[in-house]
Amino acid sequence: MDPIVVISIFAVVIVLFLVIGAPLKPIRFIGQAFVKLAIGALMLFLLNAVGASFDLKIPINAITTIISGFLGIPGVAALIIIKYVIM
Repeated sequence: MDPIVVISIFAVVIVLFLVIGAPLKPIRFIGQAFVKLAIGALMLFLLNAVGASFDLKIPINAITTIISGFLGIPGVAALIIIKYVIM
């Protein structure tokens, strides 16, 4: 799949969640968690796209997406450090 299409799909989903929102708190919590996970997957995708020239690849799976989604940029930095120091 073309990277432009993937980024566009993520952007549309995020904008829909931000515009529509959810009236109920549990649904809003689930929606915010989904947005964070989508942003985390997008960050990993961009890291892999840019890091390909530096031989840096972090697999996009449930654990790495959760870490990067909920911790943000420090989570992505931690994944890079773990990859190079531990593995």
